[in-house]
Amino acid sequence: MALDTTIIGTTFPGTELTLDAGRLRFFAKAIGETNPIFTDPEAARAAGHRDIPAPPTFFFSIELENPNPFGWAADLKIDLRYVLHGEQRFVYHSTAYPGDTLTATSTISDIYSKKGGALDFIVKDTAVTRADGSAVADLTTIIVVRNPAGANK
Repeated sequence: MALDTTIIGTTFPGTELTLDAGRLRFFAKAIGETNPIFTDPEAARAAGHRDIPAPPTFFFSIELENPNPFGWAADLKIDLRYVLHGEQRFVYHSTAYPGDTLTATSTISDIYSKKGGALDFIVKDTAVTRADGSAVADLTTIIVVRNPAGANK
């Protein structure tokens, strides 16, 4: 079943998160980040930061704070058993620190198929901003949905 392209342009309600130093350190360790600026406030200050900065790729996790982070996929009748992570891109505008309140707002920017409909691709763009509206990062996520009923299985 091909995905409904009429949802292109749909923007979802934002997810808000206030950054916590413990959570940032935990994330840095989970991704194998060894640079001490991401876990040690003294090392971060010595490097010119006011505190430990949010580690690379952390902003992807903000939307997971939603009570139902994949509800949008369920609304599209996507069976999560067939979902693959296709691609992730980040454009950073400013550094985020503990105490910053961030909002991640996502929009479906494209849907397309390949392999004769066997694979559907959903492009989701997410803007991460501070409470004052200033840009922190822009994320692009490409989600691949295998379609067992598609051509060229």
